[in-house]
Amino acid sequence: MGLFGSGVGRICAVVAEASAREAAAQLRRSLRETPTIELRLDWLKTDAERRRFLAWLRRRRPRRAALIATCRRREGGGLLVGSVQDELSWLKLAGDAGCLWCDLEVETLRKLPRNSIRKHGLPRRILLSLHDFRGTPPLGPTLGARWRGQVDAIKVAAAARTIADSVRLLRFAARMRNCVAVPMGEVGLPARLLALREGSALAYAPVSAATAPGQVSLQEMTHLYRAHLLNPQTQIFGVIGDPIAHSLSPLLHNTAFITRNINAVYLPFLVKNLRDFLKAAPDFGLRGFSVTLRHKQSILLHLQDCDALSAEIGAVNTVVVRRDGSLYGCNTDYVGVLHALEKELRLAKSRVLILGAGGSARAAAFALTRAGAAVGICARRNAAASELARAAGAEVVPRRALKTESFDAIVNATPVGMHPDTAVSPLEPGELHCRIVMDLIYRPERTQLLKLAAQKRIATVSGLEMFLAQGIAQWELWMKRRAPEKSMRRAVLAALRAEERGRSSP
Repeated sequence: MGLFGSGVGRICAVVAEASAREAAAQLRRSLRETPTIELRLDWLKTDAERRRFLAWLRRRRPRRAALIATCRRREGGGLLVGSVQDELSWLKLAGDAGCLWCDLEVETLRKLPRNSIRKHGLPRRILLSLHDFRGTPPLGPTLGARWRGQVDAIKVAAAARTIADSVRLLRFAARMRNCVAVPMGEVGLPARLLALREGSALAYAPVSAATAPGQVSLQEMTHLYRAHLLNPQTQIFGVIGDPIAHSLSPLLHNTAFITRNINAVYLPFLVKNLRDFLKAAPDFGLRGFSVTLRHKQSILLHLQDCDALSAEIGAVNTVVVRRDGSLYGCNTDYVGVLHALEKELRLAKSRVLILGAGGSARAAAFALTRAGAAVGICARRNAAASELARAAGAEVVPRRALKTESFDAIVNATPVGMHPDTAVSPLEPGELHCRIVMDLIYRPERTQLLKLAAQKRIATVSGLEMFLAQGIAQWELWMKRRAPEKSMRRAVLAALRAEERGRSSP
């Protein structure tokens, strides 16, 4: 058993609120998920709120909880306006109120006389905290050596600028005893979720929504990603893209793994540099990954093989990592477009306009032309539109023509209108001369483009149908078994509806 117990106890809930009342409520909520809680005393907005909260904690101290008190000064990246002595005083009071642990940043320890840490009446156990908000420092065996023997554990929290940085942090956790590794930033999110598997003593999660990029809420870490259950036998999958925070693919695929009771996890990778990701992929043990914005075409250069259709389309959205490490690509977007649109329209001899010329647009163009539709391509970059039109047997339609030309369907294959920029539309109402508008964006479910179409009494098709169809096809390709379609649909729909309610509430 580790320093903080085993199982879910290795997930540390972070309580960070401005008032004592809110912090107490958040602490109670945390204990439903994990016994290990970090109390960010520096987030409490005044000394009076800190005193009020610690007085409450002294009276209502939860049994069998491992409480970590943190009162980080601004010099160490926290919110406390005060001296080293102020910080130490608050941590002593936290110990008196029942906190077994305290977190001391290295900036504070450097200002104390050597070997004097235990003379300040602090909580019994001390976690030395080293933060680097600019990048990942050298992670040699001498890191924190000056204080070893005076502290019980060392935490290294570093900004992962590249995926390779996050891999270095995981390796550090694997070889060090009594160590906590925290990759910070959105690039470091997958490694943050895998840290416990690699040997980190803790993984941190805010109780409610994430307060910084790369954080995962306590609910998601315990129930969606099941970080405390991941082990060396866990199959790792993921999605790569830039941006990636909007993606509901982790919800879709992890729901299926949970429903089928499969030891696997699906992680979101923010990938700005494809070579950086592919070089680090073996360290994560990836078995397969989805490919989204910006990489659907460029990934082809790095594949050892792909199916004939993907090669013809010139875009891949699904990669299988074979046992020898080679990459095999295919395209399930093609299936998704047909599945969603042919329910509403007889495609043969129909006229369909596609907005965009990227990876999703390519899949849509090939799917529709092969189904017998006459396809027009309208894109911001004329050269890209012309190249796709030639490859797919379509025609180029200039933007100016949309005010007068009519189509059976218009398909938006651009990211314009995607979460979080939901108030914009790629087309104006006067450019919607058609019977059906389909948006490949699924978040939000009803985009601004679809709302404009509905106002003109034009039938609409949400990108949700395509998203589900292509994702289910991916899951079955990787797992070689039927996907739990109803569970996957229900989970994604619930998330989208909850988000819509949140937007509409005052």
